[in-house]
Amino acid sequence: MKRTFLLLTLLTCIKLSAQQGVPKLTGKIEISIEQGTLEGDLTLSDFPHINDYYIRINSGLNILHIKALEPEEFLIQYSRAFNDTTSTGESNAYYFKDGNGKGKFLPKSIQFKYVGKFPVVKDTIENYSRKDWKGNIAFNHNSVRADGFQSAWYPVLYDITNDKTYEHLTYDIEIICNDCSTLYANGSKPVKAQKQNFKSEFPQELTLFCGNYDFAELDNTYFLNSGMGEKEIETFGKLINDYKAFYAKKLNRPFDQPVSFIQTTPTSKKDGWMFVSYPTIFSIGWNNGLKNIVDPKYQKFWRPYIAHELGHYYFGTVKVFNSELGDMMSEGFAELLSLQLTKDIMGEELYKQKIDEKIEHLKKFSPKPFGKVKSETEYENRQLYVYDYAPLIFTAIKKEIGEEKMWKWLIQILETETTFTNYDFLISTLQTTLNDKKLMELIEKQYLTNDNSLKNTIDKITME
Repeated sequence: MKRTFLLLTLLTCIKLSAQQGVPKLTGKIEISIEQGTLEGDLTLSDFPHINDYYIRINSGLNILHIKALEPEEFLIQYSRAFNDTTSTGESNAYYFKDGNGKGKFLPKSIQFKYVGKFPVVKDTIENYSRKDWKGNIAFNHNSVRADGFQSAWYPVLYDITNDKTYEHLTYDIEIICNDCSTLYANGSKPVKAQKQNFKSEFPQELTLFCGNYDFAELDNTYFLNSGMGEKEIETFGKLINDYKAFYAKKLNRPFDQPVSFIQTTPTSKKDGWMFVSYPTIFSIGWNNGLKNIVDPKYQKFWRPYIAHELGHYYFGTVKVFNSELGDMMSEGFAELLSLQLTKDIMGEELYKQKIDEKIEHLKKFSPKPFGKVKSETEYENRQLYVYDYAPLIFTAIKKEIGEEKMWKWLIQILETETTFTNYDFLISTLQTTLNDKKLMELIEKQYLTNDNSLKNTIDKITME
């Protein structure tokens, strides 16, 4: 009994410690998928004191007012920042000037009331937008899709000094959608309802998927609008569990969260992709990507994609990246995991095919090495830099140090606490792993600071 009490006390302390400095979102939102409207009355509280900040809100949301609730209640005069270079463009950045107009102040609790109307794109070839993307608040007549970080449909606090975004928060919100049959908020179970109060005491990026669709459940994993039958879901579930077990074993860390999978169509005619907002993985496209994963005809194409998205649990969720190399590390290491899983589970032939494809993609690309990048804009072509160049660099390093030490480096990255995940962080974790000055110097000179890093990388990878 005493041991049980001590364990419960320890778990409680860990939980309380984990919630310190995590914002809380309360209130309600009303949605119409037929009209393309989103109306919010939300309160942000429990966030840490930050001197230099922005609060990001989607640029399509028109603010009625922003009100301070603590330490006293009053309407706030807000200002908009036009130099929020780290914002993705979908959102506006707001802040509140202090009494002398030279600094900023941040109330302890803030209410935001706003409303937005967005285009409703029907599932036809006649009515569509030119592009769809992750940060789009996307109404496709049958549903609405919105992530948290990029779309900022709720107020997202950003700490400028520490380059830290607080899109993960606890929540207690009511969602109302009178023309929906199913409601889903990230980190909660989907429900058949038009009105529901959703709560999470564990910090989540508050991604939404509400509309008229069905869902299924298998071993606490949810499949929303998947279009799959019972046998297909069983096959899919086994596949995902095998991938999760592979990562958990290699990285010495359990895959703690059950995952929800969502299939939906884009608002554009041609776009199709996957993205992750843990514990949710979206498959977006006119072809059913989730169903194709269990189809033998398409598995060589789709299964490495799902392996990449599952890899983001570790690189992007367990370890959150920032700074100029943050995007590269998040995507590059997730893609490296996908390559390793492809090699070990799907076979050497498919692995080599994926490596050869990346080398082919980079034929006319002249990337700047990691050690010389000062801004994400210096990636030049983000797609090529983070999905092709970066995982090839890591693959070459793996050939220099061996697979065992490569996995130890990945674990070191996950376990090392830091404020900024910049170049110094990257090489310091590698130095700690190797404890070999000569080898470290070789890797840095060949692959991390050399203007010919891509050539050196390809030479190393293709060497027999």
